[in-house]
Amino acid sequence: MKGGFCSCVCHMWIVLTFIHVLCHHGTLAEEAGTNHQYSVEDQLSACDIFNETDVVPDIQIDFATQFVSNEYIVVFKKYYFEQTRLNYISAALRLSQPNSWSVVPRLNPAAKYPSDFEVLRITEDEEISVQSLEHHPSIKQVTHQRQITRSIKSAAEEEHLRDEDEDDSNMCNSAIDPLCWAPQWKSSRSMRRSSLGLGSPFWETGRHSGRKLLRAVPREITDILQANVLWDLGFTGTGINIAVFDTGLKEKHPHFRNVKERTDWTNEKKLHDGLGHGTFVAGVISSTSDCKGFAPDANLYIFRVFTNNQVSYTSWFLDAFNYAILKKINVLNLSIGGPDFMDHPFVDKVWELTANKVIMVSAIGNDGPLYGTLNNPADQMDVIGVGGINFEDKIAKFSSRGMTTWELPTGYGRLKPDIVTYGSTVRGSSLSGSCRTLSGTSVASPVVAGAVGLLASAVLDRQEILNPASMKQALMASARRLSEANMFEQGHGKLDLVRAYQVLSTYNPQASLSPNYIDMTECPYFWPYCTQPIYYGAMPTIVNITILNGMGVTGRVVEKPVWQPFTPQNGDKIEVALSYSNILWPWSGFLAVSITVSSSAASWQGIAQGQITLTVESPPGTGEDKPRQSVLKLPVKVQIIPTPARNKRILWDQYHNLRYPPGYFPRDNLRMKNDPLDWNGDHIHTNFKAMYEHLREAGFFVEVLGAPFTCFDAKQYGTLLIVDPEEEFYPEEVSKLKRDVDQGLSVIIFADWYNVTVMKKVKFYDENTRQWWMPDTGGSNVPAINDLLAPFGMAFGDGVYEGELSLADHKASFLSGSGIVKFPSGGLLIHHTLRDQGEDVILGKGDLVNSVPILGMYQHSLESGRIALYGDSNCLDSSHMKTDCFWLLEALMQYTAFDNVAPMFSQAKRNPLPPATALPTRMEGNHLYRYSKVLDPHQLGDPKPRPLPACPHLAWAKGEPLNISAPSNLFKHQKLLSILEGAPPPAVVAVNMRRDEPNVPGLLRDDEGAGWDPQLNSGSLVVSDNWSLVTFLAFASGVLVLGFFVHLLCRSRRKRQKPVTWRKRPAKLMRRTRYSKIPAV
Repeated sequence: MKGGFCSCVCHMWIVLTFIHVLCHHGTLAEEAGTNHQYSVEDQLSACDIFNETDVVPDIQIDFATQFVSNEYIVVFKKYYFEQTRLNYISAALRLSQPNSWSVVPRLNPAAKYPSDFEVLRITEDEEISVQSLEHHPSIKQVTHQRQITRSIKSAAEEEHLRDEDEDDSNMCNSAIDPLCWAPQWKSSRSMRRSSLGLGSPFWETGRHSGRKLLRAVPREITDILQANVLWDLGFTGTGINIAVFDTGLKEKHPHFRNVKERTDWTNEKKLHDGLGHGTFVAGVISSTSDCKGFAPDANLYIFRVFTNNQVSYTSWFLDAFNYAILKKINVLNLSIGGPDFMDHPFVDKVWELTANKVIMVSAIGNDGPLYGTLNNPADQMDVIGVGGINFEDKIAKFSSRGMTTWELPTGYGRLKPDIVTYGSTVRGSSLSGSCRTLSGTSVASPVVAGAVGLLASAVLDRQEILNPASMKQALMASARRLSEANMFEQGHGKLDLVRAYQVLSTYNPQASLSPNYIDMTECPYFWPYCTQPIYYGAMPTIVNITILNGMGVTGRVVEKPVWQPFTPQNGDKIEVALSYSNILWPWSGFLAVSITVSSSAASWQGIAQGQITLTVESPPGTGEDKPRQSVLKLPVKVQIIPTPARNKRILWDQYHNLRYPPGYFPRDNLRMKNDPLDWNGDHIHTNFKAMYEHLREAGFFVEVLGAPFTCFDAKQYGTLLIVDPEEEFYPEEVSKLKRDVDQGLSVIIFADWYNVTVMKKVKFYDENTRQWWMPDTGGSNVPAINDLLAPFGMAFGDGVYEGELSLADHKASFLSGSGIVKFPSGGLLIHHTLRDQGEDVILGKGDLVNSVPILGMYQHSLESGRIALYGDSNCLDSSHMKTDCFWLLEALMQYTAFDNVAPMFSQAKRNPLPPATALPTRMEGNHLYRYSKVLDPHQLGDPKPRPLPACPHLAWAKGEPLNISAPSNLFKHQKLLSILEGAPPPAVVAVNMRRDEPNVPGLLRDDEGAGWDPQLNSGSLVVSDNWSLVTFLAFASGVLVLGFFVHLLCRSRRKRQKPVTWRKRPAKLMRRTRYSKIPAV
């Protein structure tokens, strides 16, 4: 009896232990799946799949846009039929010659429907005709027609995987190609962006002779994101209309069973996909076999908007967008983009689309790892902008980063992308009917678009809550934060499909904020805010918050937002100024928060906290009689330090750096054939990010000036840093800077090239637009810089030089820079031997020039500030940096801030300044005045300055102190109210919910969401994972084992047991038994 009992107990213990290990292994396997460490079975199945997969090289898509000569888009205030539109245009141009204009015919499915625009070809008196059209009361605006061009080029896989050093193939070499300077540019507006960059496969053969680490082919993207969980619940995209704007789709492709309509909007009159990109994108969204899509039963609408030559026009998109509205499209994927957020008809039409409840998903761009490279329309507030990650949950190197640059120079950019998901080596449909792997944010975008279509089908019974804002809110609230990326890289985190379903299933219409808290002490997520504490006297720190309004397409902020400092958390030590959208449309608006330190905390150090409260209101919904309202609370947490010493404070001049304009501003490095224009914002947190971080590591504090020089107190700062300015200077700025330097302000200027002959040389005839394009300035506006330096007796010349700078043990590249031609006697000038790049551009051969003065340092009195000049800024700009010169900037900062002249300067050979030459002059007929904040565009003759604008004035909010405490950790998932507060979401099966995920709090915690607010005790959405399938099986197995044990116990009591005779076993046999070595019998 005793032996049987013990035996039963042992067997029961072994079985239960096995079940526990099995369940635990299942949990680990799920976690391993999340971390993408695949098992042997995964690898085998992946290999089997790979045998049926097309292997393609790495593909990169170049994106270019330019004006079309003589063609204009006339946008009306309402939709009209064709004859009415023609009547309005005829009335507006009644004084013009009948043959001087014509309407470009529409040859697409939208021709028979009313439209809000017309494409007009004007051959005579263009400016007068455009002005006449703009004055017609029914016409909203008139803009240039734009041609969009994409070109595909392949590269080896090693190029995709290695660090992307500068490719020599992109460099202009006149020794090889004497005509490389101008003809390489196909268009003056060549915005060559990798907006559709595609990836390479993992597997290859015969390419490497050595050994390398092998990687498993990833599982299906739908498996990784657990789409099968929703499929098992019966949701497969049924009833959802998804539009794919791309290169088309062939008829009867075997991967698709529900293609409702294919339309062509190009001039080729073809419907099939000749390139494969549109097929791949559609497959990720809705493929039904092999490489499965997320919403296999969704209704697919294929819009072919690019020709086989990868050409499109703005008007094609506008017509296709109008047709999408007519077809009641629910989700629209746009895997293209570019930096031109000033294409007003396109941007306005995107707003109209989303206002009609079309959920637009767009790729954020493939211009990473550089910051300030967001693509439009993904950078719009009403669009879901998607970035890319790899299968190690790291931000993909190609994925574009924030911030947005719309708001520069006076403001600060918004948080983008919105979310990230897998976009590297994702499997999708190919032209041949098999599968292929591609990479890029154009791959990540359809992943989200397919997930959105699947989610939308899961709430078809609640269609009234489904709109662009509510879907974005659900995706953000459920996203998993990546621990090593900041918010301008990952947005709100990586897509979590199952949690998004749980959030959306119990969603209640409401407003929310993005980001939904401000914590300037949290690194790395709140980069760059967490990298520099705030202090009294500093320029206000601006945080641009997006207001998402899921209650309605329109809304407003009721009354003024309220600043509520927390008394126990030193909230009275900070002051806040607020500006916001008066009208929220469509589905969104902004809240700009300017934060500074009060005078009472000039010498104080510590953490200060408070909150901003605002109320958003929208009209009543269907069947409601009261307006909808949401009360939002934005927690604020900052670190304050005593005001640093003046010599450690740097003021960065942002005002004179022009953001991406519609004009022709050539690149700073003339040898770069690609990416010819400056479009990254020239901000310390975009393409000058690395320079900013170096200055912070050196102990300096950097602030940004978004106003003229007349708007800052020079006594607060040690150095004014002016880098690559394209803008003109007001006369008042020139005189003020002279006074400031006399009173101790130091100045450092990094210039660039400017030569009228070179500018004319890079002028070229555009075959597409049939017109000549001329630069509006050089790499920087050297004539304007010389006006600023004239009171000090300094000037840059028009020579264009290149070479390698070497001082002591330091080196830096000097790329397309200027030399100093005028400098006060007694100053320190550093000369260097460089190549005359200007002659290379003009004549095809540039000789070496000895003793070119490129660096100057000067102080005219003991009381005055110090001035340092350098002729090139490429070594500070991360856009096309070859070798940085941060060591040079730091050495110059030591000179201007502390009067420390580095030995490499003082010991350098000094040569006399060459004889003075004529200073560079502004190019006649340039159009800088069209884009300048300084020049008046309405004056005849040479452009004159506008009147000096008033300095920005911030109205500081009157605080309403709260005597309550706030938590130390503000990282919360977005607080989204459910239908019934506190109601649990629908249970799902086999959901991978890990409460111990680093830096990602689980949704089960009681302090999640905005529930931290002691004044608001609202229930937040809860994700329930208490009773998963594995837990249920473990419980059932335990019951069965216990029942079996009871059965054995009962039987053993009924049987009489023989007495057992125990014998002592040999020691040798016992040892072998102990170590599981039983001798054979």
